[in-house]
Amino acid sequence: MVNQYGGNMPDAVGIPEEQLRKAAELAVCKINIDSDIRLAMTGNIRKYFAEHPDHFDPRQYLKPARQAVKDMVAHKIVNVLGSNGKA
Repeated sequence: MVNQYGGNMPDAVGIPEEQLRKAAELAVCKINIDSDIRLAMTGNIRKYFAEHPDHFDPRQYLKPARQAVKDMVAHKIVNVLGSNGKA
């Protein structure tokens, strides 16, 4: 999404979810998804600005960006890492 909306990150490739899932199954203690979080935030901000070039208020563009991060993290917790309900 970052590249789709004007970014220039051709080599931004995360670890495939299948590998993250396998690491979680093998009890790896720490799995870093920070790059995914930053890409979700940045991609959605870029998308918002492309669709609303007249907006400049952070409350406008940060709301959908924060929601994208929340959705992505929930997906990782439930569907990739298998950590749902284990806190």
